[in-house]
Amino acid sequence: MLGWAQEHGPWVMKNGTSTFVENDYSWNLRANMLYIESPGGVGFSYCGTTKDCTFTDETSAVQNLDAVLAWFNLYPEFGTNELYLSGESYAGVYVPYLAREIYNFN
Repeated sequence: MLGWAQEHGPWVMKNGTSTFVENDYSWNLRANMLYIESPGGVGFSYCGTTKDCTFTDETSAVQNLDAVLAWFNLYPEFGTNELYLSGESYAGVYVPYLAREIYNFN
């Protein structure tokens, strides 16, 4: 959580301290960020059954596209903003798969 908070949030913890201070260079000053945990069942998400947590890179990409489309449906005012995809770790697989799904959808 510390990495996420310091890399993306409006607060940072300076080296050798244990308190957060305001981050003058926070991403949220210039961008809106949407985080998607992928696939379902990792991180803070959960699945109702084992079958719900059965996935492949392809099915995860479809689920991620569904999530992105649902989000834009709820918040159409963001539809004219530029969209950038990024991630870390295994997202080196998930992000290109999602990009392909978005491209095919469009």
